[in-house]
Amino acid sequence: MNTPSKAPPMAGFWQSGHRPTLLAAFAYFDIAFMVWVILGPLAPIISKQLHLDPGQKGLMVAVPTLAGAVLRIVNGLLVDRIGPKLTGTISQVVVICGLATAWHFGISSFQGTLALGVILGFAGASFAVALPLASRWYPPEHQGKAMGIAGMGNSGTVFASLFAALLAKAFGWTNVLGLALIPLIAVFIIYLLVAKDSPSQPAPKPLSAYAAVLKEGDAWWFMLFYGVTFGGFVGLSSSLPTFYADGFGVTPVIAGYCTAAAVFMGSLLRPMGGALADRMGGIKTLSFVYIVAAALLAVISIAPHVLPLMVFLFILTLGTLGVGNGAVFQLVPQRFRSEIGVMTGLVGFGGGVGGFYLAFSLGYAKKLSGSASPGFLIFAALAALALVGLTSVKSRWRTTWGAALVGARI
Repeated sequence: MNTPSKAPPMAGFWQSGHRPTLLAAFAYFDIAFMVWVILGPLAPIISKQLHLDPGQKGLMVAVPTLAGAVLRIVNGLLVDRIGPKLTGTISQVVVICGLATAWHFGISSFQGTLALGVILGFAGASFAVALPLASRWYPPEHQGKAMGIAGMGNSGTVFASLFAALLAKAFGWTNVLGLALIPLIAVFIIYLLVAKDSPSQPAPKPLSAYAAVLKEGDAWWFMLFYGVTFGGFVGLSSSLPTFYADGFGVTPVIAGYCTAAAVFMGSLLRPMGGALADRMGGIKTLSFVYIVAAALLAVISIAPHVLPLMVFLFILTLGTLGVGNGAVFQLVPQRFRSEIGVMTGLVGFGGGVGGFYLAFSLGYAKKLSGSASPGFLIFAALAALALVGLTSVKSRWRTTWGAALVGARI
């Protein structure tokens, strides 16, 4: 009698994809993020030299985030049409040329910092390249881990926080832009040599297909969810150096170290968020994230301004948001696998807009009220709103597209 054949065992994570591409995606993302947020740790030095008020400082550190948000949509479109590797190559060339120009000619005005911020947005748009570059190599049951490792490239913000102000003190802040070219070019060469597009690239779609994605309510939910988790992460990464320097009178170098501790935690826990979502489901993981993040941001808005306490609270907050970043991108490829390029761009846009809003609002809250507390409290309310939204869609998700998944949990 014939016995039924057994399903082949699922391949282990490292055997299921292309490791050189995954690591190249991480390295590209890491160095690009270092450059993207570099104005944050330099802001106390630049603002003193250019005599900027708190509102101008907030806008200066927020512009790269907004530019990156918009360019993520552009990169998402390009990824689906010309492939992630070529799209990433174009972006890296723009950033390298832009930084070299700014370093060579220098920047002496507030408007010049805004122009530089737009160029740095191309580095922030690396998100829409690195994640689909890695994701397309891995099966559904390993999406959380693959996207978490590639997405851990946001740890580049740690390097900016640790070294930008220190190097600026030694060599001047414009020379930091030139020094940043060294790792940028080195990683660019590695990227060109080892990264490969997955053979399972989806066929290019007409532009009308991208508009069709926006007709899906789930796309807007994911943009909101990531606007809170990643928006909070990058907005705080850019704003905390100024918050510490202005609020506690510490040097830019010490402010950078305090920021780096929190950013490191958020980056370290991003892949853990993806792994937890693979194991427990992205919905459950995200629900926990929004509850904790809303509570922490509310506490920050009313807590006494004691430096060790604030550093501790921000470490917890960015760690929580890092888990959320990984969880969101465990869910996105499950729902929109064939549109992962454009969805990475759109969801990344939502995250960038959230980061722009947070950085901008903290600066203007400080200017108008003398305190950044209202900005933190409003963002806590946004986290609570995201929780309400997630609760409203979770049953539908689990009984529709989630029920059709094999080997993956939502």
